[in-house]
Amino acid sequence: MEFTTLCDSVFTASINDYHEYDDVDRPIRNPYPAGSLEYLLYAKNWIDTVQWHLEDIIRNPSIDPVEALAVKRRIDASNQDRTDMVEYIDSYFLDRFKQVEPVADARINTETPAWAVDRLSILYLKIYHMKYETERTDATPEHLQQCQTKLEVLNAQKRDLSQAIEELLSDIGEGRKYMKLYKQMKMYNDPSLNPVLYAKK
Repeated sequence: MEFTTLCDSVFTASINDYHEYDDVDRPIRNPYPAGSLEYLLYAKNWIDTVQWHLEDIIRNPSIDPVEALAVKRRIDASNQDRTDMVEYIDSYFLDRFKQVEPVADARINTETPAWAVDRLSILYLKIYHMKYETERTDATPEHLQQCQTKLEVLNAQKRDLSQAIEELLSDIGEGRKYMKLYKQMKMYNDPSLNPVLYAKK
């Protein structure tokens, strides 16, 4: 099975599972064995899906300011979880390709496989929600057509990105490219690096 075919299966399951209840407070129930690649992909997409809906909530113009602050802090924490999960997935790929000897002129890619997977996960969410827009019965024909056009573009992006990920994994596996993992070192959540936080000590 191609890796992106696996992504398709797992991301679709995660998004459908979330929307069965559509509740940002519902705990994740990951159906895959802990430690498996499927488990990591499901957890990654679940984080993205919950955060998608938190971003919707915080944009409600009538939201209570206290609630908005709490949601914003949840989004910050979710961003950190998202980054951590990307690094877990990249660790999987580092281990998978650890025996590969890069060729003499091997090149590094602009992003790691897991950061490309991060973009693919978000694309699946865009496609799910844009498809919903094309099926609304309370929208104008113009809105439905505009959303259908956007959906076609998103599906093309998904195909192109999936192909690019497969080609990247093939290149790494054949030694034509190599992985180099940089920790993201986010500063805003770190009380020793965010000046607003450490100034209060």
